[in-house]
Amino acid sequence: MRMDRMKTNRLFALFLTLLLAFPAVAAPPRKSLSAQDRADVQRAEEYLNSFSTLKARFLQVSANGGQAEGQAYLSRPGRMRLQYDPPSPLLVVADGRFLIVHDRQLDAPSYIPLNSTPAGILVRADVRLDGKDVAVTRVVRQPGVLNISMVEAEDPGAGELTLVFSERPFALRQWRVVDAQGQTTSVSLYESQTGMALDGKLFEFKDQKFLTPNLQGG
Repeated sequence: MRMDRMKTNRLFALFLTLLLAFPAVAAPPRKSLSAQDRADVQRAEEYLNSFSTLKARFLQVSANGGQAEGQAYLSRPGRMRLQYDPPSPLLVVADGRFLIVHDRQLDAPSYIPLNSTPAGILVRADVRLDGKDVAVTRVVRQPGVLNISMVEAEDPGAGELTLVFSERPFALRQWRVVDAQGQTTSVSLYESQTGMALDGKLFEFKDQKFLTPNLQGG
């Protein structure tokens, strides 16, 4: 039981690093973007705004080689679900207002205002990677891959998030963060589908502690 709890805590901390806040590590100074950089950022924004729903499998890899998999759902504006495969007890739901992280073993959901998280950037009705509250620091082009890194505009030293896109086809394939110790963790998407109808109940979270017996049985 103790080992299971330790694993749960590590997964929980890892997810918080990935989606709830930019990591506490110094980001490189922002450089002026070239015309090509700006065109690539616009291309990424247009791609993200070209669909309102997404379904994909995800693979999460930590710096020490630990892995977790699950199913990701996105429905813009404002909704997301990350359902980790067993034995992980984690469930993450964005319901339009909050990002809710629920550990089934601890049975203590955490509610974080969605707009205060990097996750909120990807589920906005109009996605802007270089906007009022986030700023692109660099654009790196590699064979078949486009990397776009960004920081919080008001606090660029708080850390950096990188979105990774494949070129053919152009699609979001991964995001990467660096923790306070300078270690990299990545989340990769595969078997992605966009534009499908998704059940709205995927993005509802009902805390069992506040349900009546009749509702729990329904």
